[in-house]
Amino acid sequence: MRGILFDMDGVLYNSEAPIAGAQETLAWARGSGIPHLFLTNTTSRSRRVLVDKLAGFGIPATEDQILTPCSAAATWLRAHGPGAAALFVRPAALPEFEGIEQVDEAAESGAACVVVGDLGEHWDYRALNRAFRLLEANPAAQLIALGMTRFWQARDGLRLDAGPFVAALEFACGRRALVLGKPARRFYEAAAQRLSLVAGEILMVGDDVETDIAGAQSAGLRTLLVKTGKFRPRDLEGPVRADAVLESVAELPGWWRLSA
Repeated sequence: MRGILFDMDGVLYNSEAPIAGAQETLAWARGSGIPHLFLTNTTSRSRRVLVDKLAGFGIPATEDQILTPCSAAATWLRAHGPGAAALFVRPAALPEFEGIEQVDEAAESGAACVVVGDLGEHWDYRALNRAFRLLEANPAAQLIALGMTRFWQARDGLRLDAGPFVAALEFACGRRALVLGKPARRFYEAAAQRLSLVAGEILMVGDDVETDIAGAQSAGLRTLLVKTGKFRPRDLEGPVRADAVLESVAELPGWWRLSA
């Protein structure tokens, strides 16, 4: 192994609380010269905000070191977007889509793409039905999922992520979403390309057995599951098996020295 991809929420921190040992593990990775990136399905904020959040936990990073579904979608829209996009993302994430043509925020037609992220408490029937109407108004409209994470661990407990809302729209409009985030294989391949490493040389560290572990394995990466964040003991009983399981990211340096 030569490089590492770190999931963020649930691996380096839980919501607004740092996970013990994460700062030291990232310092080890930097000091050891191990190429690494941060790979997250967070769509509630921009990479600039995520850089500041990591800095608050003592983890230096640049925007170029963070891959998010929003940045991936913005790149796709600039290269392939067939027209105006309807964005179902929180205001804090909108800077990632600067310069991209968008429909009016109240429009129910005219969208060539409908982009769905984690709206959190901004989701209601009206918002979900508006996304459905935009898709139904244009049979050729592309539904874009900013990741397919089912839920995440917030300070007050588990919360639904973007995946369930995308699934509802897929069922309602009878078309499959283009997934630009985890667990899509192309998302992991883009990370490998940015590291200039082949998939088998990269370790994905995550707390989600489906989006982090199964997704990374589909792209040929090695995987490490940590028992923090959304991890539940039943994750060890399913068909997806990580290459290794650790109590937390704090144990990564010791495991790496024995396994790399």
